[in-house]
Amino acid sequence: MSAAPRPENSPRLEPFRLRGANFNLLVLRLLDPRPEAVVPAIGDQFRRAPGFLRFAPVVLGLDDITLPAHEVDFAGLIAGLRELTIVPIGTTGGSPELRNAAMSLGLPQVRSVGGREEEVPLVAAPPAVTPAAEPAAPPPPPPGTARPTMIVDQAVRAGQRVYAAGGDLIVNATVNAGGEVIADGNIHVYGALRGRAIAGGGNNAEARVFAQNFDPELISIAGYYAVRDGLTGAPIGKAVQVRLTGERMRFDPIG
Repeated sequence: MSAAPRPENSPRLEPFRLRGANFNLLVLRLLDPRPEAVVPAIGDQFRRAPGFLRFAPVVLGLDDITLPAHEVDFAGLIAGLRELTIVPIGTTGGSPELRNAAMSLGLPQVRSVGGREEEVPLVAAPPAVTPAAEPAAPPPPPPGTARPTMIVDQAVRAGQRVYAAGGDLIVNATVNAGGEVIADGNIHVYGALRGRAIAGGGNNAEARVFAQNFDPELISIAGYYAVRDGLTGAPIGKAVQVRLTGERMRFDPIG
């Protein structure tokens, strides 16, 4: 039996809705805007930390560019980044001429929300690393309110991402290589940490990462990053807690 036809004057369903939202984006601060300098450096980062920045949307930071706009090869930068599976979506800072040159190639100006942009390293470094883009900090919980905790009992597989918004994350299994665990608070891995762990969202420099077997591809607290090759002196394969002391990561054995 076919459905009755809809009257012509009946209301139509909305074809779309707009909703405001904040997203955490990395700012690629261009200290040297030449594609032949930037693209190979990021390619080297890919080799050192597979999966880091893969398919990531990034904003190009223009504040440090002193060249006139007509000498900056934005088309080459965009093409080179896309070949590395990085997705440039806009720009921040810089002169009006630089912003207009980028906008003519489809990169509009992006305004930050809730904080200033900071930098993220493009080449593996020792545990002293540079800060990434600072996301908007979540409001603190009312006094006497416990911070929410997400508990994951299954292994985090390659390509899988788990995010504990506004609280801590506990993983009662292994975080495999290629997997990613993210928390605005602390991260506890009661197994092997072989993937990427990103703690302290919202610039929470007091956050820590705990791992029963520490062997990560990448570790981050409050936007400060270090990749596997930069973890010199860290007790790899041991039970470890990671925390910040100033702008340096400290790796302490547990037990």
